[in-house]
Order: sequence, then structure tokens, then C-alpha cells
Amino acid sequence: MKRKLPIGIQSFEKLRTDGFVYVDKSAYIHELACSGVPVFLSRPRRFGKSLLVSTLRAYFEGRHDLFGGLEIERLEGDGPGSWVARPVFHLDLTGQEYSTVALEDALREQLGRWERTYGSAGAITLGGRFQDLLEAAHAQTGHRVAVLVDEYDKPLLDAMADEGLLEHNRAVLKGFFSVLKKADEHLKFVLITGVTKFSKVSIFSDLNQLRDISLSRHYAAICGMTEEELLRGFGPELGAVAEELGTDSEGCLAALRAKYDGYCFHPGGPGREGSGRRVYNPFSLLNALEERRLGSYWFETGTPTFLVRRMRDAGLDPRRLTDGTIYATERRLSDYRADDPDPVPLMFQAGYLTIGAADQRGGRYALSVPNGEVRDGLVESLLPTWAPGYSESRGTDVFTLLDLVDAGDTEGMRDVIAALFASVPYTRADDPFENYFQAILWLVFALLGRYVSCEVRQARGRVDCVVEAREHVYVIEFKRDGTAAEALAQAEARGYAAPFAADRRELHLVGCAFDSRTRLLSDWEER
Repeated sequence: MKRKLPIGIQSFEKLRTDGFVYVDKSAYIHELACSGVPVFLSRPRRFGKSLLVSTLRAYFEGRHDLFGGLEIERLEGDGPGSWVARPVFHLDLTGQEYSTVALEDALREQLGRWERTYGSAGAITLGGRFQDLLEAAHAQTGHRVAVLVDEYDKPLLDAMADEGLLEHNRAVLKGFFSVLKKADEHLKFVLITGVTKFSKVSIFSDLNQLRDISLSRHYAAICGMTEEELLRGFGPELGAVAEELGTDSEGCLAALRAKYDGYCFHPGGPGREGSGRRVYNPFSLLNALEERRLGSYWFETGTPTFLVRRMRDAGLDPRRLTDGTIYATERRLSDYRADDPDPVPLMFQAGYLTIGAADQRGGRYALSVPNGEVRDGLVESLLPTWAPGYSESRGTDVFTLLDLVDAGDTEGMRDVIAALFASVPYTRADDPFENYFQAILWLVFALLGRYVSCEVRQARGRVDCVVEAREHVYVIEFKRDGTAAEALAQAEARGYAAPFAADRRELHLVGCAFDSRTRLLSDWEER
């Protein structure tokens, strides 16, 4: 019988009562609850934050029946202080689109629900009503309150394109959450989750006792799925995927790892002693196990349009997404300002970059895309921005180019690439157009799903671009304000094609030149 996988399930009660497979994270729940310290956790969308909040809600409501057979049952025990039902204020900000719905209305609606249970003391402001409710719940039940906030930053992210609305929503949240500091005596536990940590919002400036566990080694796997959890809990599904892919268990695991693994939420970086553990994107992984197909599930749930624009405006060379030359300090990774032109902190918090390695002397971390799904999705989103001529209807799309590359048709490749460059808008005279030129080529070939490497180091220099296909290898050398023949002469003099001399595939040594004045592909020649 096919098992039920919890794809998109955010209710812990539904997951446990309807027979879904559950990866036991309950030990984290027990540890957080026993700490009593207010906690903030940042994770990308679709990473299980809502399920984590729902599980904590069930715990604080004393729902022992939902935790049978889990690790927390052993840790909690059955003493007189166990499984106490407490008042829980669960604020879910995920259900509205705050570019069209007023944040104040959403908060009033939620406060009204709580007031039907605990009454109203007559306060007028949103923060005042919230504080009255915390005091009333404590007084009426004799137990301090658990406050669980899911996706606190959605009203801010929805308003990113409207500076006035963004500032308004920030002020509303500031007034509402500042109550938590004053109501500390009435609070048993506080968890606030989000994608980003906006540094100017009151919960991070006023609520100074809030512990940020987003980059904690201990909680690196609190959301997401480790490979051990995958192997332990999804053996039947892995076998089915391997059969569908026509491979063995090791081949199947390698394919899943390349596509969906690679997230690291501890600055030690993956592979270092004592570092945080790599985790899979749970939404994509579960979908792949269900569909038995390696699709792009996470990226399809929301293309980061404003983030792509910000990357382009900031001049972030897309080739750096995979070469480990994007750096940030831990402080930069933890805090985000809406007016910050640097897209890197937001890209990290949103899940498009992850920690790769650490330079402990400099206190900085090298970042890169975590896996194939994110790389391919970003490339597909970036290419139309960098080269507006990218279009299926014009024959300048990836499928057209894929056929040309596989066929060894370098003239056809030239025509597609020339058309793409003809569509590039004029930029400032001091822009490094040579880098722009190579970046567009990298995006084009990376989108093909081929192995692409730009500026490959060899003994006698750097190859500008190498493209490897099934039956063909392309060694491409660029020349600025010169001729294709000059580019070929340089490649031959430095022996760039030598590593492929014994390769069974057909070798294409290509020279191409571009004109920095017209900013067009001006010459192309193959030997």
C-alpha cells in the first residue's frame, strides 16, 4: 500500500491523525519548550516552519495523544508536570496578501478571536489589546502563555515594491510585538519564525532577550531533512524512485542529493568538524519521492522577481553563484535591511544561497547555491533579465540551443548568441562589458543543464569557456575589440584544447570577438 507523504501538510494534528509519514523532530520541541527562552528562527519558505509551529502548539496545549511513540514521549515522561495544557496564542500571518489586505485588519481579526475566549479589557490600540489578552489568559488559566508567530515578515516581504507600505507595515509590527518585552511575566515561551530577519523591526531591537537560533549548530537540522532521516524513514519510496530512474539505490541517492540537498545553516560550513549538517529541501524531496521524478518543485512555488531584479541592479555576476567567491560575515547573514542594495543577505535567508566554507581568521563565509534545483531555477529567472532577447518564439531559447549544441552546429549557436547580445540594453560606459558578455554565455549554457566552466585554469592560462555535451566539446575563447582569428591564435598558443586531445567527442575550438563600442558579437570562427 502506498504511504501518505506529508507534502504541504502544516498541521501536526492532521499529520498524526491521518496517517502521514512523520520525520520525528519532537526532541527539538522538548528542548525548545524546556528552555523557556524567547526564540527566533529564520528558514526559507516551504522548509517546515509552519509545521514546527503547529507541533509546538500541540505540545503546549497538552496534546499527549498526538505524540505517542515519538522521542518527546520518552523525554517528557508522565510525571505531574508533564503535558500541561497552557493558553496558546498562535498568530499565523501566512494567509493574506498584504499588498492588498491591510495588516491592521488581519491583526484585529486575530485579536477578536482571542477576545471571544478571554474577554476584552477595553484597550484601543492593537498592542494594548494584545497585552490585555496575555494578562487575562494568564490570570484565568493560572498558566503562563505560549506565543507562536508564524512568518512574521510576510507583511514586509509583500510590501517590498512599495516603500511607503513597507514602512507602514514595519511600524504596525513594531507597535504590536513590542508588547512581548513588557509582558514577560505572563509568557512561558515565545517562538517567532520568518524567512528574513529585518534588523529595524522592534522584535529584534526592543526584545533583546530573543535568541536567534537560525545559525545555531545545534538547531541546524530542526527544519529540512537530513540524509540519515531520508534513509531511515523513506526506504520504500527511495526504491520506487530508483526503479523509475533506472538506477540502483546509490545512483538514486546521488541524484536526489545533487538536486535537493546542500543547505547548511551553521557557519562552520558543510564537511567541517563540528559543523552544521547538510539538509535537503523537504518540500522538493517529498514531491520527488511522491512523483518519482526529479522536478523543480520548490522554485515553481514562487519565482523571486524582485530578488532577480535586485541581483541585476547590484551587478552580481551570476557566475559567482557557483564558484564560491560570494562572501559574507555572520552578522551580514543574520540581519537584513529593506534598504540594503546588497542582495546577498536576502538571498541567503530566502534559500538561494547557503554556507559553503568558513574563513575563521577573517570571520567570513563563502556562499554558493545549495543544489541543482536552485541553480537551474535562478539561471532560468536571470537569463531574460540579462538578455531580453531570450524567447522561444524567436528561436533564441534553451531548446533551440540544446539542439544546436548536440548537433555540433556552431553556426547556429553563433546566430542564437548574436541575437541574444543584440537585445542587451545599453549600459554605462564604465560597465565591465567583457564580464557581462561571458556571464550571458555562462547563463545560456548553464541553462542547458550541461557542464559549464568559465575561465578554467590551466598550466598556461585560463580558458574563457568550456562546454561539454554528449558528442561534442566546445572550447571557446573571447576577444575584445579584436578578431576571432586572434582569439583562436591565443587559444592554440596556450594549448587550451590539449586536455581534450584524446577525448572521443568531436572537439570544437571556437574564437569569438565582441565590439566594446557597439556591444555586439562582431566575429566568430571555428577550427
